[in-house]
This record gives sequence, structure tokens and C-alpha cells, in this order.
Amino acid sequence: MNQSVDDRQVFGAAPAAARPVRPLWQAMWRGFCGRCPHCGEGKLFRAFVKPVDACAVCGEEYHHQRADDLPAYLTIFVVGHIVVGAFMGVEAAVDLPLWAHMAIWGPLTFLLALALLQPLKGATIGLQWAYYMHGFGGEEDHI
Repeated sequence: MNQSVDDRQVFGAAPAAARPVRPLWQAMWRGFCGRCPHCGEGKLFRAFVKPVDACAVCGEEYHHQRADDLPAYLTIFVVGHIVVGAFMGVEAAVDLPLWAHMAIWGPLTFLLALALLQPLKGATIGLQWAYYMHGFGGEEDHI
């Protein structure tokens, strides 16, 4: 059986034509910067974490994106590692009172989380666009 990738059936689905490969890291970087993963020109967000329905420059639609909880999970993961690592380093080097730790690490955690949430959501949308996920390939998800 000598079948090419283009005409193989996957899990009983109809054969599909090969799609052009989209640049993953470029799409994620554009999303991280708050730009359209497709053209890199249009804005990706209309509010803090609310994406636009479609790019004003190239017309790519974003109303069907499903970033869901991944950006929040990644934010917690990254901020947690930064804050806990910094806390441990400061605690080992300097003997600060409890009030000083609370004054440093509480606001730092809050500010880092706010600073990273939108860029990580943009990168997640860029990832979905590059991999043709959740409607970015022209077909709807079947749940």
C-alpha cells in the first residue's frame, strides 16, 4: 500500500488536500506582540484579553478562536517560577521581615500576571492559527 500523505484517510474522514505550512514561531511571536498572526499588521485585541472578530488589515477571522484556559495556566506557570525563584534567592541572601516580603512579592506577582496574560493569549491564538485549529482551517469543530 503506497499512499501519499495527501490521499490518506484519517479515522474514516474524507481525504483532504495538503495545506500550506504556516510559520509557527512567527505566528506566535506576532500574537505575543498583539498583532494578527497572519499579516502581522492588524491589532489582535480590542480589549485587554478580548480578541477582535477579524483583522482590520487582512480580514482573517478570530471570532472562533478557543484559547480558553491555556493563557491563564501559562501565566500562572511562568509567574510562579519567576516569583518563587526570586523569593528563594532573596530569602537566601537577605533576612527581610515578613511585611517586606509581602510588600515585594504580592505586587510583583500581580503585575507580572497582568503583564503576561494578554501576550500569552495572543501567542496561543497564533499557535491555533498556525496549526489550523478551531476553525482557522476553514471548517468548524465538531463537538
